Amino acid sequence: MTAGGHRLARPPTGVLVMAHGTPADPAGVEPFYTAIRHGRPPPPELVAELVGRYEAIGGTSPLAERTRAQVEGLARSLEAAAPGEYMVRFGAKYTTPTIEDGVAELSGIGVIRAVGLVLTPHESSLGSGEYFRRASQASRATTPPLELTSVPSWHRAEGFPELLADRTAAALATLTPSQRLRPAVFFTAHSLPEAAVAGGDPYPGQVQESAADIAGLLALDDEPGLSWGVAWQSAGRTADPWIGPDLLLEIPRVAAQGATSVVVCPVGFVSDHLEVLYDLDVEAARVARSAGVAFARTASLNDEPRFLEVLAGVVRQAAAPDAVPSVARSTLPA
Repeated sequence: MTAGGHRLARPPTGVLVMAHGTPADPAGVEPFYTAIRHGRPPPPELVAELVGRYEAIGGTSPLAERTRAQVEGLARSLEAAAPGEYMVRFGAKYTTPTIEDGVAELSGIGVIRAVGLVLTPHESSLGSGEYFRRASQASRATTPPLELTSVPSWHRAEGFPELLADRTAAALATLTPSQRLRPAVFFTAHSLPEAAVAGGDPYPGQVQESAADIAGLLALDDEPGLSWGVAWQSAGRTADPWIGPDLLLEIPRVAAQGATSVVVCPVGFVSDHLEVLYDLDVEAARVARSAGVAFARTASLNDEPRFLEVLAGVVRQAAAPDAVPSVARSTLPA
């Protein structure tokens, strides 16, 4: 309180939204790939392969546009519910503006406390952990240091499993009666090197939780002829083993066992980008055709208003004075 009894205005809470980033045009593919490889230039054949994948989906990925719409939509949702209380900024892992740029911008507009949110639902040391390490380091370097509350995971945030369950049901509904006889449903996420999740990394378990939550909401275990499980996709080109089973191997396996269709819900991704538009819509669909089964996937979340409300709820919960940093609670059973 001031001497005159008036309450001092509280500085707004910052929101640092973080995501992967994507090259803006074909010329940016090689430096982007080099950044992903921690400064090691990729062999020309890998660059050519990646350029070819972008060409197959239209030349560039829509990820930058989709992420911008998500960030702007989240800002509108927060502003509508609490005018002036939140300032939302964006930082990318591999492109500009960077995570460090986002922190500096929040500090520059007077924010002293911020919520850090990565646009990936599940926690992993190699995924969201890297974002938060960079954000925390940048926050400590501001004057005054920015107090950052990180949201490690939000895969069980209120309304999120239900949203993915609705999309899974809609994808199943696109199947013809003959295709629906023995459907196989796969819940997928980006594979990681096995060494990166050894020793108790929460990532594989949280992806399994997402799959089980959705399957429970839809009572998939009660559907005659339907099978479901977790599969992994988009593994990197390294000699090290990556988390499996690989979706591209699971599709012919279930086809050989009599599946009539494959439905994929990519629970680890929140927008249209290369791993969805190419790895699923082109590559996985091609494998399904070769195996003689129908293929369908859930619609991407992108800037769906229900999804933005989920994210806004996650931010508000993390910003509450008594917030638990994980912000991953749900009414669903574990």
